[in-house]
Order: sequence, then C-alpha cells, then structure tokens
Amino acid sequence: MKEIIKTNSEKETWDLGFEMGKNAEPGTVICLDGDLGVGKTVFTAGFAQGLGIKTPICSPTFTILQVYEEGRIPLYHFDVYRIADSSEMDEIGFDEYAFGNGACLIEWGSMISDILPDGTIYINISKNLEKGFDYREISIER
Repeated sequence: MKEIIKTNSEKETWDLGFEMGKNAEPGTVICLDGDLGVGKTVFTAGFAQGLGIKTPICSPTFTILQVYEEGRIPLYHFDVYRIADSSEMDEIGFDEYAFGNGACLIEWGSMISDILPDGTIYINISKNLEKGFDYREISIER
C-alpha cells in the first residue's frame, strides 16, 4: 500500500514522524530516502519524540549508527550514505538491530535495500520548489 502525504512546513514533517514514532513497535524498520536537505533528520527527530526520546537527534553520517535507548523502545538511527556495499553492515551487526527490540530508522536506506527485512516501511521525501520552499511530498510504502 502506497500513501502520499503533502506537508507545507518543517513542523508538519516533524508531526508525521512523531505520529509514526508513537505507533512504532519493536522490529519496525523504516527506509528513509530523499535528497540532501529535504527533511530526513526533521522526520527522524519527530519519530524519536514519538518514541519518548528527548535527546536531540543528529544525523549519524560519520558514525553510521546512533542508539537512543531512553524511549519506550530503543531507536537505532542509521545513516548509510557512506556505505559502499551492504555487506559492510555485517561489521556493525545490522541484523541484531533490524531484528531486535527497537525500531530502526535508516537514512539513505535504499542503498542497502538488498538486506532490509520483509515488512520494511519505505519513505521517500521530495521537494517541489514550484509549490513553495517548505513543501514536501512524502511517499510511504508499507
């Protein structure tokens, strides 16, 4: 099932993440894609707050993984932009996170789509400047 949501502000994008975080269960895996600056980290910050995480969210571009354990379930926040090959995910124990007791949110996740589990939620965020600077079209495929 594919759903398209249109947002017109950072707050609306954050709110969507928040609602998805409130409903996330252990084993939730989200593949989050979109160009630089479209709001992936804004969405992730809302998602984390929906889980009850108060710590500020930063994109783990250089560390690949940030773990936040203070929410009702842990959040495993990946940024795989710098991954050359999905086999590199074995080195950080990706399966333990993807099949663990928390939620995985993977920025640039399509780069490792060959190892994502069944049931992964695919989200793509895109802009259309003709519709406004803050306009986003968010495609969610479950």
